[in-house]
Amino acid sequence: MQLANNKKRDDWRYFEELVEVVQKVSKNKKLLKHFLIDLFTARELKEISKRWQIVKMLKKQVPHQRIAQELHIGVGTVTRGSREMSNPRGGFQLALNKIKI
Repeated sequence: MQLANNKKRDDWRYFEELVEVVQKVSKNKKLLKHFLIDLFTARELKEISKRWQIVKMLKKQVPHQRIAQELHIGVGTVTRGSREMSNPRGGFQLALNKIKI
């Protein structure tokens, strides 16, 4: 997995560290909520939460236009999620399978 083609090694190292922190904090739901609220702006949390809704709706085969309308987002955002969902071994599919959605 790559963050982006041009990213420096440090970016990847920082991402790995963040994953480790989230993994440790996620054992306590209240702590995880506080951590995420402190880590992201209100706008970022809203966007991330909507992206997860996109994934769930795509899994249920809701049409892209309807997802965009219901979540008040662009169809392009839904399409990006759809592209990521097409990878059977990608993070979205693995997460959905793990939580049985």
